[in-house]
Amino acid sequence: MRNQVQLITYVDRLGGGGFAELRRLLAGPLAGLFGGVHALPFFHAIDGADAGFDPIDHTRVDPRLGDWSHVEALSADVPVMADLIVNHVSADSPQFRDFSVRGAASPYAELFLTAERVFPHGASDTELQKIFRPRPGLPFTEVTLANGEPRRLWTTFTPQQLDIDVRSPAGAAYLTSILQQFQRSGITMIRLDAAGYAVKRPGTSCFMLPETYEFISDLTAQARALGMEVLVEIHSYHRDQIAIARRVDRVYDFALPPLVLHALFNRTARGLKSWLAISPRNCLTVLDTHDGIGIVDVGADPADRAGRPGLIPPVELDPLVERIHANSRGQSRQATGAAAHNLDLYQVNCTYYDALGRDDRAYLTARALQFFAPGVPQVYYAGLLAAHNDMALLARSKVGRDINRPHFTAAGIDAALARPVVRALCELICFRNTHPAFAGEFAVGATPDHQLQLAWRAGAQHATLDVDLAQSSARLAATRADGTVETRDLLAGL
Repeated sequence: MRNQVQLITYVDRLGGGGFAELRRLLAGPLAGLFGGVHALPFFHAIDGADAGFDPIDHTRVDPRLGDWSHVEALSADVPVMADLIVNHVSADSPQFRDFSVRGAASPYAELFLTAERVFPHGASDTELQKIFRPRPGLPFTEVTLANGEPRRLWTTFTPQQLDIDVRSPAGAAYLTSILQQFQRSGITMIRLDAAGYAVKRPGTSCFMLPETYEFISDLTAQARALGMEVLVEIHSYHRDQIAIARRVDRVYDFALPPLVLHALFNRTARGLKSWLAISPRNCLTVLDTHDGIGIVDVGADPADRAGRPGLIPPVELDPLVERIHANSRGQSRQATGAAAHNLDLYQVNCTYYDALGRDDRAYLTARALQFFAPGVPQVYYAGLLAAHNDMALLARSKVGRDINRPHFTAAGIDAALARPVVRALCELICFRNTHPAFAGEFAVGATPDHQLQLAWRAGAQHATLDVDLAQSSARLAATRADGTVETRDLLAGL
């Protein structure tokens, strides 16, 4: 992966077209901004129960976006990341339809995880209460197969998303077939989606078990052998992220988004500084993604192992969430928790721009902090364009995360790119992509809690960001090619 800002986007929601339109945008209005693109699920079908994260056929491009030749053409222009949805497949998949008709005689019979396979002698109430999932209730769905047989299928997320038995030969073959298709199409990096839930064992939380780490390590080795880097997507306790980072190429810094909000809201960088001292260096930094703003990532260990504390104390975590709701004028509350059909227990659904009350100065400061934090920055397409909450889409779909999954036409992109805050963000992206200091060493300066100094140095080249949270100011000092130093107010003109 290039040490440059990466784009995260749905192929059909940025410009309204498919892969050909995305290529045009990256060569035109967005030229020079991104060193890679994470194309969110583009498989058949992109409009299922979870915006493509419930693939019917993970080895087929949705024909509305193009085909594998279009993916290969994009990958010839810029490195492309694709999702390997590890934990589940759609109930409309040909594999499940075959299993539904043929039952145990189907070659896919072992692909789908049943409650009985994990609990062959039944499960006690204590065992069931230990299971961790991002929704309320138990992760099982009672179904009657087409042949009349009843099954109790494991469904971690929704009844439409059927969990795979990743440790079965059928599960391993399924994942291998996807990896091989990715390799043939020029994909150079994969994101393991929902990997933390992939392995289940009775008497445990069925989340991030020792066996899960082994599974991630084995799958990573398989991908690397095919020439692909691996990013693991897990919302979890921050110490778990550090442990996972030792086993894979990249992890997300999901703690950064709420910590930046906490710093800006409370005018103290104490928590952010503590995290930057220990955060994985092989991470991708984000402020927003296709999901919400994670809360579990900065909270105490949900498994309460030895009472491990979080990065933000509980007494400050609830006010952080309430501040997001207030800044968004209550819109995020309508998209989060019981208000939405996809009840999320660990995140707040809101655009990052609205989480900051549409404050251009605060928003650019947040992006500067992201770009100076250790790791490779990723910018979500809605964040790139400083998008507002899409309340119309939320009203139509009733899916909470759709508040932050807008559709931009070509004209809408042009209008957004003309806004001062977006122009300033694009300039900052270009700076992050081209300054040589970011190939060097990172340091956090010793400053009072209301100030934050992040610095990068590579030989004689250096770049420093100074943020005063009390004064709401952000200044950049960086060497030019001739060795002189340029100092500027990042927020001038906003």
